Amino acid sequence: MKTIEMNPSTPYLDSKKHYPVLDGLRGVAAVMVVCMHVMETFSGGNRFVMIINHGYLAVDFFFLLSGFVISYAYDDRWSKMTQWDFYKRRLVRLQPLVVLGSLVGAALFYLQQGQVFPLIADTPVWKLLLTMVIGATLIPVPVSMDIRGWQEMHPLNGPGWSLFFEYTANILYAILFRRFSKIVLAVFVALAACLLTGYLVLGPKGDLIGGWSINQEQLFIGCTRVLFPFTAGLLLCRMGKLIRVKGAFWWCAFLIVLVLSMPRIGGEQQLWMNGIYEAVVVILVFPLIVAMGAGGQIMNPRSASICKFLGDTSYPLYITHYPLIYTFTAWVTNNHIELGMKGLLAGFTVVIVSIVLAYIYLKLYDEPVREWLKRKFLMKKRPVTL
Repeated sequence: MKTIEMNPSTPYLDSKKHYPVLDGLRGVAAVMVVCMHVMETFSGGNRFVMIINHGYLAVDFFFLLSGFVISYAYDDRWSKMTQWDFYKRRLVRLQPLVVLGSLVGAALFYLQQGQVFPLIADTPVWKLLLTMVIGATLIPVPVSMDIRGWQEMHPLNGPGWSLFFEYTANILYAILFRRFSKIVLAVFVALAACLLTGYLVLGPKGDLIGGWSINQEQLFIGCTRVLFPFTAGLLLCRMGKLIRVKGAFWWCAFLIVLVLSMPRIGGEQQLWMNGIYEAVVVILVFPLIVAMGAGGQIMNPRSASICKFLGDTSYPLYITHYPLIYTFTAWVTNNHIELGMKGLLAGFTVVIVSIVLAYIYLKLYDEPVREWLKRKFLMKKRPVTL
């Protein structure tokens, strides 16, 4: 008798089929985030006049999508895997681009000097490199270690804050949420919705902007933002109540663009008005979009190609575009560029370059690295007796 190892190309857990419409919608939201960040540069930090005013809600949409997809992919697999298996799979999926985002942020850092980033000029190389290494692990840095002046937990790649809360939600899922019955989960979702609504309507800002610093206020905002949409996504998947609409991708994409582009509602004396709008979007509209997207089918090959491209590039685009935004912001501020033809052309160029780079990062870095990590850490080698 002879024992050999099975072919290492056999995966430990086969991947389930994707929801192509949801993949495409994730890409639409990612593009909207980039456009929002470009236009935000011209607002002078005034959230009341910012164009694509609610683009930041795309993060809350991502959290909802994540909860839905996590539930779909893993709820029925816990008899076949451990918590560590789950963590490894999530790290293999997300961490390579976190590392790349930190590297890109470090490479462009000194090109961003100017009054909008007051700490860059006095930041020594050793401190930059230390921040880069820490950022590659996604460990948040305290305000005292800020090297930019914006007090971000990831000063080289700001959107890393949402990945920090994504990881936190994934850990809570593995430890706690996956064990909830539908009734218990529904009660938790309702309580999280009340927390979200209370903060939006009665809170000091009337919006969900925030979550990116290591202090009490920002951590509370981040937790409030992730708890409802992530758990609502879990519940939505477990309920299985999908909505079938012809042309679902295009209708859902239109809704995403519409709600994220909506101007600020109310002024500084009517913060509650905008709070109600955002509560309705996150609690009602986003779950509706996900239910429609998950229930939708793509029959047109061109639409299928668009959804695949948007889905493939969505995460690389989201997690690597911000170093370019830092650089663009410094250029606009240092040169007093206004929202005119020159500013719009430059902003459009940033969006296109961000998308092209995201595709390059995907094909030349992310996919090969993830494939290597899968073979190294996720393939189950089973002895076969001959």
